[in-house]
Amino acid sequence: MISKEENKLAWKTTISASMANYIDAGSIVAGAAGLSLWTSYLHMSDAKLGLLSALSSNAVSAAIGALIGGYICDKYGRKLVYNFSMIFYMFGMLFIIFSQNFGMMLTGYIIVGLSVGADIPASWTTIAEGAPAKERAKHCGTAQLAWAAGPVIVMILSVSLGHLGLLGSRIVFGHLFVVALVTWLIRRTLPESQSWLDQKKKEKQLIAKGQLKKVTIKDLLRPVNFKSIIFLLGVYLFWNLAAGTMGFFMPLIYQTVGKVSAETANLLQAGLFACTAIGTYFVFMRLGDKVSRRGIYAVSAIMAIGAWSIFLLPASSMKPSMLLIFVVGYGLSCGFGQQPFYQLWASELFPTKYRASAQGAMFFVVRIALGLWSFVIPTIMSKFGFQLAAACMIGFLIISAIVGIAFAPKTSGRTLDDIEKERYGEINL
Repeated sequence: MISKEENKLAWKTTISASMANYIDAGSIVAGAAGLSLWTSYLHMSDAKLGLLSALSSNAVSAAIGALIGGYICDKYGRKLVYNFSMIFYMFGMLFIIFSQNFGMMLTGYIIVGLSVGADIPASWTTIAEGAPAKERAKHCGTAQLAWAAGPVIVMILSVSLGHLGLLGSRIVFGHLFVVALVTWLIRRTLPESQSWLDQKKKEKQLIAKGQLKKVTIKDLLRPVNFKSIIFLLGVYLFWNLAAGTMGFFMPLIYQTVGKVSAETANLLQAGLFACTAIGTYFVFMRLGDKVSRRGIYAVSAIMAIGAWSIFLLPASSMKPSMLLIFVVGYGLSCGFGQQPFYQLWASELFPTKYRASAQGAMFFVVRIALGLWSFVIPTIMSKFGFQLAAACMIGFLIISAIVGIAFAPKTSGRTLDDIEKERYGEINL
């Protein structure tokens, strides 16, 4: 049992760290909500639109940020990264808010992406390391809840401020600046991760004995780690190709395929993320530490595949009710599916010394892949139709489903130290 004060600190840490997900998803969806306005204002072609998506926090810049941030996080501490990342995020957001040309918008998106990417491994690691063993899914689920809350609030703001046109979109981005500022102020009061501090203490003892081994890329490629990396990429990379498309392009897809207004499209997207929040709270957070994680994952994966299958129908037969089925089905599945499980498993399956580095490396691969996909998806949709794109994403989700169901680890309720000892033994990491 942990004390009341320890529990309070754990939740304060979890909530402040979870805001990385809020501003990550919020920045992606804020761009999506005002995409048609910015496309017209900045005269963006398909190539520029693809470049903006590919280099944004949705993809490449976040990938690079995660790779760098993960390394710094393990070497110098979790707190250093998740404090400074907010400062860079605010700086980048100012570029977006006051954009007058494509260059300013692109610069802002790149800076925001780098900061979000660096923050993700630091924040996800901090949450897992500070959570009680028997409530780790509940704490990790809080980040997924924030991932859903950001888009919901962004979409509601976008609809409410829609009559202001481009100014409304600038205000939506402005609210993310304020959230980042508040998050930075709260994070400054939090202590460093105890797991990281204990690891550094152990390293000093090993240095004194001349037994310290320097971590290299070979450590991440050891069989026990390589298997975990392949498993986690199988789960998260393929799912993220569909989720990333949904996050950035879905309002545009609702309008072009479903023939609904921009306002309705944004409301649908808000509804999708609201369903994600419901799925996160009532399934992942409440059941993830108590029942079969493999079973929860399987239900989510099947729901996601079924939801995307709706878009295999001809565009001429698409009705608003079908869009609503997609919103509810896919939205709920995201709440207790691949992303929250990836966040949980990625923290459980690696030792403290390079836990964040491993997450940063995997996040790099995932977002680079998404960047490549985001660059070509506008062309695929405009030249070949959304049915082909939907078929590709269903294929991605099937791969993710098979990998997760077949190889889900049994780590529920166990401390990170116990999991580490079982996987690595009593070795000098």
